[in-house]
Amino acid sequence: MPTVKYQKGDRVMGRWPGSSLYYEVKVLSFDTKSQLYTVIYKDGTELELKEQDMRSAAGFQARSRSRSRSRSPGRRRSRSRSPARTTRRSSSRTAAVVAAAATETAPSSRRDTKLKDPVEVRLTPLPQTKAAENNTNNKHEKAEENNTANKVNETSEAKIEGEPEKNQGRYNLRRRRDDVDTKTDAAKPEQPEEEEAAAKLAAAPAAALSTPLDFGGKIGAYFWLLFLPAWVLFLILQVNLEDPSLTNFPPPVPLLESFWDAQALGFVILWILFQALLYVLPVGKLSEGMPLRSGERLKYRTNGFFAIAASAVVVAVAVHQGIDLTYIHSNFLQLATATLLISVLLSVYLYVRSQYATPDQLALGGNSGNLMYDFFKGRELNPRIKNFDLKFFCEMRPGLIGWCLINFAMALAEMKQQGLDAPSYAMILVNLFQLLYVVDGLWNEEAILTTMDLMHDGFGFMLAFGDLVWVPFTYTLQAYYLVSHSNPLGPLALAVIIALKLIGFYIFRKSNSEKNNFRRNPSDPKLSHLKTIPTATGKSLLVSGWWGVVRHPNYLGDLIMALAWSLPCGVSHLLPWYYMIYFIILLVHRDSRDMSECRRKYGSAWDEYCRTVRYRIIPRVY
Repeated sequence: MPTVKYQKGDRVMGRWPGSSLYYEVKVLSFDTKSQLYTVIYKDGTELELKEQDMRSAAGFQARSRSRSRSRSPGRRRSRSRSPARTTRRSSSRTAAVVAAAATETAPSSRRDTKLKDPVEVRLTPLPQTKAAENNTNNKHEKAEENNTANKVNETSEAKIEGEPEKNQGRYNLRRRRDDVDTKTDAAKPEQPEEEEAAAKLAAAPAAALSTPLDFGGKIGAYFWLLFLPAWVLFLILQVNLEDPSLTNFPPPVPLLESFWDAQALGFVILWILFQALLYVLPVGKLSEGMPLRSGERLKYRTNGFFAIAASAVVVAVAVHQGIDLTYIHSNFLQLATATLLISVLLSVYLYVRSQYATPDQLALGGNSGNLMYDFFKGRELNPRIKNFDLKFFCEMRPGLIGWCLINFAMALAEMKQQGLDAPSYAMILVNLFQLLYVVDGLWNEEAILTTMDLMHDGFGFMLAFGDLVWVPFTYTLQAYYLVSHSNPLGPLALAVIIALKLIGFYIFRKSNSEKNNFRRNPSDPKLSHLKTIPTATGKSLLVSGWWGVVRHPNYLGDLIMALAWSLPCGVSHLLPWYYMIYFIILLVHRDSRDMSECRRKYGSAWDEYCRTVRYRIIPRVY
């Protein structure tokens, strides 16, 4: 049985891979098979080190002081920045600074056998980031900072003599939070540290600023760019048939000129401008977003509930003045085509302007270097025109409120087409259920600031098309279907459907509120009963309350509500169940993205979380 020199929790000095620099680390575990220690640096990076690459802090400092006294006074002093050093710059820039400092002090290939120069390491205290957050949700991750004192003296300096690395084993870098290329030219003239870091980051290849590709990678991007618009147009053509059965596939394709109507384009532009006007009005609160990689928090005007209320008043006045909103039903295809054109033009603008964005303004997921993939995924994280946030506006306003407007127009079209004095019960349920969903989202608009779309995804075709086209023109299929295909509902069916909706909404709202409150203030006494699992990043994972039942209780509530939206349409055709089917696929895909990202970020803590909360979305099923 080998002797373990360092125990779990010990704080020692560990060598940084590929250099002669030592930094303070905390021992997490020891693997008897590989004879490697798992340690964590102050910036959250976990490595596996050999025992010969670790030294006790006391002995290390004593040896360093001894060498400091014998050091030649004329010797050049080279200072490196610890990877644990925290700044208010972006995490990518921090990684570049570490790379620059490590390269400056590392021996060149020509001097490996003769290196005698002393290398100095400055030990600095690190403000520990302690954030409590729940890991799940398609749209995630907040960092709440709570500085704690570090026990290392800020002014103490330790100097060690550089030595050639003999028989250096392979370092297993288990997780790097900052994936930046650390290769530099040793013969490069010296620059001030910050300038050198900025130069390295600017010169880094695009792939260095990108996370692993998803949605099928580069080939997938081509597929989705073609498939998604075609699928929306197919659904509209199919649902407009007298018999929308899928056995009638493909639907007859109308003449090309029937896809286009200038008046429809004008209507869409007017609607977007109207929502933009409501967005910029100084009504509602200014909310802070999550910290960016630079440490900055953007401000957002969260007045979505005011926007939908004002929109409802304007629509009511328009109907009272005799404007026929059934135009939306009769020109649904033309409106969809016009909105598709606007989303494409917006995506082109977003891609072009992203070429002038600074590296810390780019999203990590949309900078692969492939034009079509980056166009699809989105390069810039928070594109703004002054204080007008394009992504936040499109996410919550034109498409979401437009969804409710279209549903209302479909109810009017049903009354007109079937000669009714009032909409059918099925149409009323669909309108009310989906209106409640949208109003709830706008009332709690601030919660979207902690979602994946806002925090991690760049703004490109994927979100622009999804927000402006996909949501209003596919989520309204149930109402569109009911215009020509009525489905009478009895009292029992009404009671069951309403009960399902209320149960789903309760689960959705309570679980989301619990998560968002925990993210924003984990020390709230009202949340003291919740159990958590700490992680190496300083964040915590919720394992009780709603988030102890399944990993995504908000997804469970969403699915129950989707079921309640589809049931009023009956079961004679599959098309009105499209939303339910699509949503299952969407949530399973989001869950897989969450799993990959959280396992990368939290390591062994995530494995423990998965053992504690076994089911993903549906208890005892999935």
